[in-house]
Amino acid sequence: MRYWLLRSEPDVYGWDHLVRDGATEWDGVRNYTARNFLKEMQPGDRAFFYHSNTEKAAVGIMEITRAWKPDGEKGDWASVAVKPVEKLPRPVTLAEIKAEPRLAKLEMLRQSRLSVTPVRDEEWAVIQEMAAT
Repeated sequence: MRYWLLRSEPDVYGWDHLVRDGATEWDGVRNYTARNFLKEMQPGDRAFFYHSNTEKAAVGIMEITRAWKPDGEKGDWASVAVKPVEKLPRPVTLAEIKAEPRLAKLEMLRQSRLSVTPVRDEEWAVIQEMAAT
């Protein structure tokens, strides 16, 4: 199993929308690097649902339920299917993530404009630990 972080603006499509819908197609990603990460995802992988722009916090955990399929008019892009697993006990903010030395190499911090980034096993554990405290 691999881990990921997927960003969405909460006023466009947030955690509560996903919980209400029970599942969704994670589509509309229009960056080549982010697209390539979507293509690496497999059913059973887990992802943090991260509210971007306003809240700037990881708020929940999703499961990838279907590998990528073509997205867009020409099929040049990719989408995956996701479902909610659980809301984090408390949101983990961007400020907290940046302040945690064990997360210094987190891909989301290195490539801050990407809406889809991988999360290493040890980083996943640290963010889970932070959410529980």
